[in-house]
This record gives sequence, structure tokens and C-alpha cells, in this order.
Amino acid sequence: MGPADVLGFDPFDGGFLRDPYSRYRELSARGAIFRTPGGLLVATTHELCSALLRDPRFGRGPTPRRGAGPGQQAVSFLWLDPPDHTRLRGLVSRAFTPRMIERLRPRVEAITAELIAALPEEADLVSGLAYPLPVMVISELLGVPPEDHVRFRGWSEKLARGLDPMLTADLESETGQAGREFRDYFRELAATRRRRPGDDLLSALTGVRELSEADLLATCVLLLVAGHETTVNLIANGVLHLARHGLLAHAARRPKEVVEEVLRYDPPVQLTARVALEDTALGGVPAPKGTMVMAVIGAANRDPAVFPGPDRFDVTREPGRHLAFGLGIHFCLGATLSRMEGEIALSALASAAPGLELAGPPPYKENVVLRGPAALPVRLNRRPVTGPA
Repeated sequence: MGPADVLGFDPFDGGFLRDPYSRYRELSARGAIFRTPGGLLVATTHELCSALLRDPRFGRGPTPRRGAGPGQQAVSFLWLDPPDHTRLRGLVSRAFTPRMIERLRPRVEAITAELIAALPEEADLVSGLAYPLPVMVISELLGVPPEDHVRFRGWSEKLARGLDPMLTADLESETGQAGREFRDYFRELAATRRRRPGDDLLSALTGVRELSEADLLATCVLLLVAGHETTVNLIANGVLHLARHGLLAHAARRPKEVVEEVLRYDPPVQLTARVALEDTALGGVPAPKGTMVMAVIGAANRDPAVFPGPDRFDVTREPGRHLAFGLGIHFCLGATLSRMEGEIALSALASAAPGLELAGPPPYKENVVLRGPAALPVRLNRRPVTGPA
């Protein structure tokens, strides 16, 4: 049975990475919800994807969890259902309230300014801005030393691939190894923070008695990976579409609206899945207990019933009900931080380099769930700096 039989489309088709949305339109033409030959239910409309993400009868399903002893591990709360999800998410959510995130704004602005100032006239905006900005921010929040940032990229990229369906055995092995190395790193750093606490989230988490070491390590890996992977794609996708459509100037004037349209038009997270926790139904289609249901976020965000002219990139569109950060109890914990970083990065870049041009078509990461360019070559054409006559 091939990928198309399991998922309803073939993510390894050469054209999928360049344009998944034409495939999603084909899926939508098959119905609001349908069953693939492999038994997967696929929801494509905004209404049904929203209902799935909010419905407590659907969740992550049974997840093997082991103790915190040597060689053992837990999974992050991203993959858990209540009550474990509620308990673990609650322990870290206080660091991600809008009020706490707003306190980071001056630092995010300063990092952004430094990164843009260091860009050469011909630059790769992924490696020069979109990647380092969120990595530096979430690392500082966690208390990760700056000299260790470079170590994370390989681990994070492999763990991001681990979200994809239909992994090969080699990729599964690489993902597992990356996860072990990441946890080993945080185990050592957590031990250091217990001896010498700092003013950072990791130091605070090490003092929470209810948090086992296994849960602590899984949470740290999740926060660092999820805390930057989606934002890298948000910033890169934003620059790409603004430049393609000659709309970069709007980012300086209306950054909030621009970011919301980027999230709708080309969301960093394309797909998510839930499992029926009991015998139930979605959209009138039976979903016996254990049935896997996939919400195609990329299709739901272009549902014409909710977004007029859905395939048009329109930065003047009223910010609406896109599902880029999900809904329900698994709504992205870092959504406020990601939005702020995207707004600051796109606005600052538009002000510093209003003549920015793409320097060629970007190569895309080979991810299915997370979508964004692997590199984004541009010519900045910076605004000339003028001094006194």
C-alpha cells in the first residue's frame, strides 16, 4: 500500500513540496471528510477541522510512557491527553502568557536589528534571520548558553522530520538518535541549573517537584524545537510571499495583518492528526475507537466558505479564523511569541531593505507536516544610509 492509499495524497511526489495546495484542492473535491483505502479519515474543510481539534472525543490516543530511570524517557505533553497533558502544560504555560511574552519585545527587537545589520547584500534569509532569531529567543528564555545554539540545528531538523507520516526506517533511527542526544544535553544543563540556578525557565522548571526528570527533559526538547521551528517557517514564508507579490512595504505598516495572512495562506504546520478515543463520528462519518483522523490545515485555511478568494495572498484581508496554531487544548503554547517574532522580523526587514528581491526560487525542506524554505536567497537592496551634507 503506497502513501497515496494511506494519506489520500503522495507527499513524495516531486511537485508536492513546491505546491501542496493543488493537492489539497483535489482532496477537498473528494468531500469534506473521506476515508482513504488505508483506513485514515481525512478532514479538509475549516468547519470539520475546527470541530475535530475542539472535540474531546478525539485526542492523541494511547502513548507508551516509561519511568524516569536511566535509559528511560517520557514523551512531551504535545502527544498526551488529559489529565497528563493538563498537568504538564499547566506547569510551563505561565512563561508564555501574553503579558510575559510582551516583556521580551525589546530583546526580540534588539536581536532582529543585530541580525539584519549583519546580513550581506546577497543573503540567505533562512540562515541569516529566520532561523537564528527564534533560536536565540527561546534559548535565552530557557537559559541555554549562546555557544550551544549551533548544536541544535541538526537535532531539531531531524526531530521535525519525525513528525511526518510514512517515515523510512533510516529516518526513524536518525530521529531517535537526535532525541536521545537532545535529552542528554538538557540532562547535563538541568544538573548545572540545579547547582547554580539562574533567572530562566529551565532553572524554574528544575525546582518543580511535580515534574519528573523524564518529563522535564521531554518538555525542554519540545519547547526548544516547537519554540523555533514554526517561527522559522513563518518568517521565511512571509518574506517569500511578500517579495513575490511586491507587498513587502505592508509589513512595515501593518505587521499584524501581514503575519495573520501569511499564517493563513502558507501555514508553517500543514497537517495534524487525532485519534478517536471512543466510538464516535465526524461530519456524519463513523469513527470507531482508535480511528486516526487527519486535519489538513493547509486545506482548511483556504476553505472558500470561510475565506473569500482563498488562493489570493491578500495582506489587507481581515484577520480571521485560520487554524495555523490549532484549536482546543493543544492550541500552540508559543503562538503569541511566534506572532511577535514574525511581526518584528518582517517589519524591521521591510524598513531596512524595502527594495528586497528574491534571488531565485527557494529549495524547500523535505518535510510534510512543517512547511518552509530550506534556504531563501535574496538581494537586499538596502535603503542607502545618508549623513549630514
